[in-house]
Amino acid sequence: MCSSTGCLKAKNGNIILERDKILERWAEYIHELFDDNRKHDHNIMKRNFAGPPIMKDEVRAAIRKMKAGKATGPDGVAVEMIEALEEYGVEKLTSILNEIYDTGEIPADISRSVFIAFPKKPGATECELHRRISLNEPRDKNSSESCHDKD
Repeated sequence: MCSSTGCLKAKNGNIILERDKILERWAEYIHELFDDNRKHDHNIMKRNFAGPPIMKDEVRAAIRKMKAGKATGPDGVAVEMIEALEEYGVEKLTSILNEIYDTGEIPADISRSVFIAFPKKPGATECELHRRISLNEPRDKNSSESCHDKD
């Protein structure tokens, strides 16, 4: 018997012991879990044809909503780093958000998440028997709120 961190079952039921193969199985499982077979570009949102631009005050408010001390996402940028940029950070984020809002094109790195799996019970060897959490960039959640508030 193997521990839940040392092995995982493949789709066919075989036990996987190699770290690379375990990571491949998790990638396969997550892809299947969140598969979206709609025929559209996932990195394009509705364009802003008539709405007002995102204002610096809205970005400041979103930054204030961010909770300090949280884990960073894939890019390693912590909320505290954004806050330390003060007005310069507000200006840059406002500019980036307005570009996304105006063009409808969302950069691929913003839509990326890191998934972490925790076994529901000791000895779990199947993907389905794990709880999954995703780490997103803290600014992305609040940035998304700023854009959605415009709709």
